[in-house]
Amino acid sequence: MTYHLRAFVPSRPFRSVLSVLAVACFATLATGVIATDACAAPPPPKVAELMTKSLSNLPGQEVLMLTVEYPPGGADPVHRHDAHGFIYVLEGSIVMGVKGGKEVTLTPGQTFYEGPADIHTVGRNASKTKPAKFVVFLVKKQGVDAVLPAH
Repeated sequence: MTYHLRAFVPSRPFRSVLSVLAVACFATLATGVIATDACAAPPPPKVAELMTKSLSNLPGQEVLMLTVEYPPGGADPVHRHDAHGFIYVLEGSIVMGVKGGKEVTLTPGQTFYEGPADIHTVGRNASKTKPAKFVVFLVKKQGVDAVLPAH
């Protein structure tokens, strides 16, 4: 048995479609590279410890006070605190949320609470152009890190 193979030469309309597809694929790849850069991790917050104080009437517990500054577009990764966390916004606007709760946008003078069992799923600057600053007051176990992995 003999097989004859003919070279496939696409017709003009088919070549046009191929050209469009090639350009579309290239554009998708180029956009993917750009989108990857755009999806890079947000700038991390600047955290400063203000004080740590043992609580004599609560053995094994301490208070940790921090200031957190989010740069424009800044955010925290998902995490938790084995602590009672009280947040007070000083400057700018922040978005906070815990697993199972609604995201809230807070402005100066507003507060937020997260408990020891909460997973902090959202913590970010609401602005891409202005910084935000807030105070964090944690009541936590002595010797336990203030920020823990979410799992």
